Amino acid sequence: MPLASLPIRTRNLGRLSLQVPVLGFGGAPLGDLYGLLDEAQAIATIEAAVAGGASLIDTSPLYGHGLSEHRIGAALRRIGRDRVLLSTKVGRVAEPFAGRGDGSGYRGGLPHGMRFDYSYDGAMRSLEQSALRLGTDRLDIVLIHDVDIWTHGTEQIEARFAEAMDGAYRALEELRAAGAVNAIGVGVNEAEMCERFARAGDFDTMLLAGRYSLLEQPALASFMPLALQKGIGLMLGGVFNSGILATGPVPGAKYNYKPAPPEILARVAAIEAVCRRHDVPLRRAALQFPLGHPAVSSLVMGAVSPAEVADQLAEISAPVPAALWTELKREGLLGTEVPLPE
Repeated sequence: MPLASLPIRTRNLGRLSLQVPVLGFGGAPLGDLYGLLDEAQAIATIEAAVAGGASLIDTSPLYGHGLSEHRIGAALRRIGRDRVLLSTKVGRVAEPFAGRGDGSGYRGGLPHGMRFDYSYDGAMRSLEQSALRLGTDRLDIVLIHDVDIWTHGTEQIEARFAEAMDGAYRALEELRAAGAVNAIGVGVNEAEMCERFARAGDFDTMLLAGRYSLLEQPALASFMPLALQKGIGLMLGGVFNSGILATGPVPGAKYNYKPAPPEILARVAAIEAVCRRHDVPLRRAALQFPLGHPAVSSLVMGAVSPAEVADQLAEISAPVPAALWTELKREGLLGTEVPLPE
């Protein structure tokens, strides 16, 4: 089936009238995250996503130290800016002559340093740099990036949170009020930090990675009801929990960026067994499950080839029988309170 004919649904981004596709495109792999990516293939992958309806593109200065934004900018010059919703992040400022240093986690990318800066001026400078890399004069969504314990540790998180609310949040609030940005939010790995930001400010959206998936739902009890109450539209990343819900419990399967422990392998094996009984691939169930929660607006999925995009587009639209979800609950693999896809 041609990509352009696949029916990708849209939802409002929380309380906003802004419509987003339920499947978005995540730009982290375009920064040479897992390996060096051919430039033409990277641009073709973006083009395939937009052609198929996954027209929400999320990126960050962190991804390849600016390379992801550069590649998206190159693709936009071919696709046309008006065909996409563009999301990027603040919290890091590029230093082109400082050198990359170690510990970035990217296999390639641009030879530029990145320093944390959640101040007002830092956020504004970050957005100016992003606009230049992307070749655009407007951004649809801007997120405050990585203000979480995973990134900064318990010793620094209080100072980082205060800096972000006093600085970056104030900058984004002004840009939203001026109409320069449509939606503001945060992008983090921890539901607890999402909840803390949601209570401290007026946010439209939040991008949460890995904390609401078919495998586990720690965000369900407290944060997601708050998001519904406040009209915050959720974008979810990491719905495969770093890979295991795509690959299944194979040797070396990754969970939270590390080899999966035995108890996780066993739980995924039990989920996969239920999926097999209903002739549904595990990755299809894992993609469609999070959309059962009414606070979820879009899934942001990374890809490194047009074929990978095509697979995601097909799986997000393929049928999943209601009996599969019912059996997962009956087997105790989903809680009784978990909302299910229609």
